[in-house]
Amino acid sequence: MQYRPEIDGLRAVAVLPVILFHAGFSVFTGGYVGVDVFFVISGYLITSLLIAELDQGNFTIVRFYERRARRILPALFVVMFACLPFAFMWMLPSQLEDFSASVVTVILSLSNIFFLSQVDYFAPSAELQPLLHTWSLAIEEQYYFLFPLLLLALHRFQRRVAVIVVIFLILLSFIFSEWAWREDAERSFFFTLSRFWEIGAGTICAFMTIGRAQRSSNLLSTIGLALIMCAVFAYNDSTPFPSFYTLVPVVGTMLVILFAAQDTWVARLLSLRGFVGIGLISYSAYLWHQPLFAFARLRSLTEPSNALMATLAVASLLLAWATWHWVEQSFRKRSNPLFVTRRSVFVA
Repeated sequence: MQYRPEIDGLRAVAVLPVILFHAGFSVFTGGYVGVDVFFVISGYLITSLLIAELDQGNFTIVRFYERRARRILPALFVVMFACLPFAFMWMLPSQLEDFSASVVTVILSLSNIFFLSQVDYFAPSAELQPLLHTWSLAIEEQYYFLFPLLLLALHRFQRRVAVIVVIFLILLSFIFSEWAWREDAERSFFFTLSRFWEIGAGTICAFMTIGRAQRSSNLLSTIGLALIMCAVFAYNDSTPFPSFYTLVPVVGTMLVILFAAQDTWVARLLSLRGFVGIGLISYSAYLWHQPLFAFARLRSLTEPSNALMATLAVASLLLAWATWHWVEQSFRKRSNPLFVTRRSVFVA
């Protein structure tokens, strides 16, 4: 794949509202939609890579899972280990018990199922869960546990067959999410089938772009970015989610991916060094911010001040840079001598 700096910039647009929303800054009432932007980006990038490897005849399931492990697990485990001493010191026994259970479910990529039965995402109690944000990682891993196998099975047919099947599954997931939030909105927020269609939207973007020149439209890419920002500032905890309303950030992200060629205003904006830099460390920033905020709230008798939360938000970016530089890059580039081979990764 050709590197697209505007996609890294779009990651920054996704992660910053999430951090500021969890920090409690009221202007970012819909900052949680950044996760939905991440879902679409992930579906686009990974499906593009899968299709390319399948077309070249060098795709293997084992290599795919090794790549996912190198990308996701090292930074995740570093953050989890960093949480342990503070959880032991500052949590009540009942809180520590819940935290321990969440650690186990994170390792198994089932934390969304755990939090589905434990908390309301928008309730004050959710702010005390250091690993609450890992629900989105679990949904992604569940999707990528199934999707490569589906794509491999469909590859023997014409590509339009795969597209039709994926669109059908996306529609089923979307219809389910519309039904589910009416039945039980709190559980639907975390539920796997309510979210698959968002990653699937990125998959459709991959099918639309693979092997084709990048489309360019100032109008459509600007509308896409505007839709994302509209959701960030206009949505709140009373907005049904995921639902029909989720189409706003999802379609916005699709428009940016599909039409933000390098000559467009949006691509030039998102390709600025600041946006790209935050985008590069966005995964680690996403991992660090929630534990910092949760432990600050656990340690304080009252809601921490905006100044403290802003400081912790900046700290999450600094920790993210360090984790990206010394952990993420080390494992992805195989420069860590302990985990050079594929076997060592799976053993670990």
